[in-house]
Amino acid sequence: MCRSKSQQFEAAEDAGSNPSRADTIGDVIATRLSRRDLVGGILAVSAISSIMPLAAEAQPLAKTANTTPNFNFKEIAAGSDQAMHVAEGHDADVLIRWGDKVFADAPAFDPRRQTPAAQARQFGYNNDFLGYVPLQGSSSRGLLVVNHEYTNEELMFPGVGRQDTTKFAKMTKELADIEMMAHGGSVIEVRKRGGKWSIVEGSPYNRRITATTEMRISGPAAGHPLMRTKADPTGTRVLGMLNNCAGGMTPWGTWLTCEENFNGYFWGSVVGHPDEQALKRYGVPSNWYNWGAYYDRFDIAKEPNEANRFGWMVEIDPMDPKSVPVKRTAMGRFKHEGAGGVVNKDGRYVVYSGDDERFDYVYKFVTEGRVNARSRAVNRNLLDKGTLYVAKYNADGTGEWLPLVHGQGKLTAQNGFRDQGEVLINVRAASDALGATRMDRPEDIDVNPRNDKVYLILTNNGNRTPNQIDAANPRASNRFGHIIEMMPDGRDHASTKFRWEILVKCGDHTIAAVGASFNPATTKDGWFGMPDNSMIDGRGRLWIATDGNSPQATGRADGVWAMETEEPARGTAKHFFRCPNGAELCGPCMTPDMTTFFVAIQHPGESEDPKVLATFESPSTRWPDFKPDMPPRPAIVAITRRGGGRIA
Repeated sequence: MCRSKSQQFEAAEDAGSNPSRADTIGDVIATRLSRRDLVGGILAVSAISSIMPLAAEAQPLAKTANTTPNFNFKEIAAGSDQAMHVAEGHDADVLIRWGDKVFADAPAFDPRRQTPAAQARQFGYNNDFLGYVPLQGSSSRGLLVVNHEYTNEELMFPGVGRQDTTKFAKMTKELADIEMMAHGGSVIEVRKRGGKWSIVEGSPYNRRITATTEMRISGPAAGHPLMRTKADPTGTRVLGMLNNCAGGMTPWGTWLTCEENFNGYFWGSVVGHPDEQALKRYGVPSNWYNWGAYYDRFDIAKEPNEANRFGWMVEIDPMDPKSVPVKRTAMGRFKHEGAGGVVNKDGRYVVYSGDDERFDYVYKFVTEGRVNARSRAVNRNLLDKGTLYVAKYNADGTGEWLPLVHGQGKLTAQNGFRDQGEVLINVRAASDALGATRMDRPEDIDVNPRNDKVYLILTNNGNRTPNQIDAANPRASNRFGHIIEMMPDGRDHASTKFRWEILVKCGDHTIAAVGASFNPATTKDGWFGMPDNSMIDGRGRLWIATDGNSPQATGRADGVWAMETEEPARGTAKHFFRCPNGAELCGPCMTPDMTTFFVAIQHPGESEDPKVLATFESPSTRWPDFKPDMPPRPAIVAITRRGGGRIA
C-alpha cells in the first residue's frame, strides 16, 4: 500500500515502542470508572454495549440549539467536501499559503520550478503550531510564529507520487533540499486593516527557520558524549529542527516549538549500533525521507549520534531575527507535542508536554528560577535549570509526578543512566524505569490560568486489545481518543500531587458500543473523534482541534469544536470550523482581544480513502487556489466576526 507522509506518521505512532508493563491509562480509567460510576450504571451500559450491534443508541440527540451557554454561535454541519466552512456570522480568510512570500525579494511561487533557494525565502509546508506576539500590545499588529512540521512530497512535487514507482525513485538531492527548506518555522509580521489581515512582506521581523538553521544546545545534555558528532565534536551546535508540531509561548515573549517525529528523518539500520536499544525506543531509524542519501548526518551508520540531537524543546526569540534558536535539554528528549505553560503562584514557570506515541507519557518541567516580569533578558536561560517529571495516574483519581533526576530511585549508573544528561537524552527509558502510566497517545496540553485546571488531549490508541474489554475497562480499542482534566493540589503547579477526571470520551455518543461520553446535549454535528490540538482563550474557554476524522472514520472532516468544561453543560461540544478534504486542523490561537482566531490547515488534498495515495496530479482537493495548475497548499486562515467583535 502506498502511504502519504501523514499516514506513515500515524502508522508509526500506532506501533508504539514502549516495552514497559506498567499500567496503561486505559487500565487506570477502567478501575477509576468501576469505583466512581457503579451506582450511575455506566458499567452496565459499557458491558451491554460490548455485545450490542453498533447501531444501538446510547444517548438521545440534543433537541435545543442553546446547549453551550459560554459559546454564542450557530453550529455548522459536520461533513466533508473540498472547501472550508465556518460558523455563521464569521469570515474565514486565507492569510498565507505554502510558497507565498515571507520576504519582499522572494520569487513568486511556481510549483513546477521550485528551488531550495526560493523555498528558503517563502512560507514553508504543513503549518502546525501558531502563536501570536502583539507588537506594542496590539491585537491588530503582531508577529505570527508558525511551525512547519513535515512535507508531503507526493503532493508537493509533480510526478513524485505515482503509485507505480519505487519509494524515493523520483526523489533527487534538489527535491530533498527543497523539503529541508520547507521544514522548520516562520516568523511573519501580520497587520489588520479594514477588518482584514495581511502579511507585512518587508517587515524586519520576518524570518525563516529551516532544517539547516544553526542552533545552540543548552542545559544538562549539552556537550554530552552522546551529543557529539564529527561535524560538532563539542556537542553544543546542531543544524536545524525537525518535525516541529505543537508548541507554546512564554510570558517573556519567546516561542517554544516542539520537535516530534524526528525518527523518520534518519535512515539505515541500528543493528550492531552501540546504542541500538535506546534508538529503537524512539523508533530510529524510520526511513521516511531519503535525506541520508545526500547528507551523512541523517545516516545512522555514518553519524551514530546525530539522532540524539533531535526531539527537544526549542526556544526562539521572534523579536530578534538574528537570535540563535536554543534546544533546551533540561526539558527532556521525546516526541514533544505541546508546551502548555503557566507562571506558578511562587513565580516559577511550569511547562506541560505530551510524548505523542501510543503507550507513552505525560511530562511537566518546573524551572528552578522564577520569572522576572520586569526584565525579559533575565529570563533568557530560565529553561536550562529545573526538574522534569513524568506522570503516574492512580485508580482513585489522584496522580503523582515522578522526578526524572539522576541518582534517585532506579535512575542510576547501575541501571544504565550514567548522569543527568543520559537521563534526559533517553528520557523514555528513564520513565519506563520509574513505572509511569502509559497513555493513549498524549498530544496537546493546555493550562487554564483562571482556575489552574490542565487539559490533556489524548488522540487515540487502537492497540489496546479486545481481551481487555470487561466491566473494569470500558473501551479496549480507543479509536477516538479522550480528554483528561487535571487539577494540581492546592492549585500549585509545582506540587508533585494532582487529581484527575475524564472530561469526555470521544466518538459518536449515540452508538452505545463506541462508549463515548459527550454531554447528551451535544448534537449530531457536535461530537468528534481524534482530538489533537487545544487552546484556552482569554475567557478561559476550551477549544479542540482534531486530526484523523474522515468520511471513513467518523463521517466528518477535521476541524474546530468548542467544548464546555463547567456544569451543567460540561462535556458539550459544538462544531465551529470545518477543514477541506484530507486536511487536519492545527495550531488554534487568538489575538489578545479575542477578535481574530488563527487556525492552520495542514496537508489538504490527501486522500480520504486510506487505500488511495493522493498526488500532485490527483489530490482530493485543490484548496485554497482551486486552480488546475496549482497543488493543494497548507495555509493559515484568519477567522473574524462579521462586523467586528469577539469570536463566538
